[in-house]
Amino acid sequence: MAVFDDEPRKKPARHEIGQDLSLLSVAELTERIGLLQAEIVRLEAELQTKDTTRSAAEALFRR
Repeated sequence: MAVFDDEPRKKPARHEIGQDLSLLSVAELTERIGLLQAEIVRLEAELQTKDTTRSAAEALFRR
């Protein structure tokens, strides 16, 4: 009887904070920098959205 792994395989993280970078090539490091910069832009956009929402709520309840 064959044994099957029913659990889906977890994809390795593209980047993990604190990960050893010594084994990565220049191209891999450059790719990760691009991915992290894109993630920073995404996080800043979400932060701006939340700040705008909070400001609107504060303005509404100050009345």
